[in-house]
Amino acid sequence: MTAERDPPKPDPAPFEPGPATAMTFRAALGRFATGVTVVTAAGPDGPAGITANSFASVSLDPPLVLWCPAKASRRIALFAAAPRYAVHVLAAGQRDLCARFTRGGAGFDDLPHETGAGGVPLLPGVLARFECRQEAVHDAGDHLIVVGRVLRAFARPGAPLVFSGGHYGGFAPG
Repeated sequence: MTAERDPPKPDPAPFEPGPATAMTFRAALGRFATGVTVVTAAGPDGPAGITANSFASVSLDPPLVLWCPAKASRRIALFAAAPRYAVHVLAAGQRDLCARFTRGGAGFDDLPHETGAGGVPLLPGVLARFECRQEAVHDAGDHLIVVGRVLRAFARPGAPLVFSGGHYGGFAPG
């Protein structure tokens, strides 16, 4: 039988998110596919970046976006205080660039980049980029919600890098 003809399976029993169900909750959240970004800012020791998949548009007028860094990140203080930053949307073939900015990655070591307004490091060859001025930072559990006003943006054609269920992949329009 094909998946289209199989009868729907009953929903699993619901659960309350909490310490005892943390991994189940995380797995449920992983069912939502997201794009992958690298957020960059100028730091006191040079350019800094962090991989983030918690990125969303907020408003077209004014142009606002948000992203959510984890408070456990060793770079949280820098990004929470950064007056300007850039969000880079990664293309399907940029898994290596994504890995550079995860915990233990090479970061900007030997990585060519440009410098934008306010000294913000800009990564070339990405699918889209949003250069932002920090608008607000909100406490949100074990993360912060960082809202930025987009000052400049660009986008090029191509498929995005996608993250779902703990795995990276691509997107094929159907």
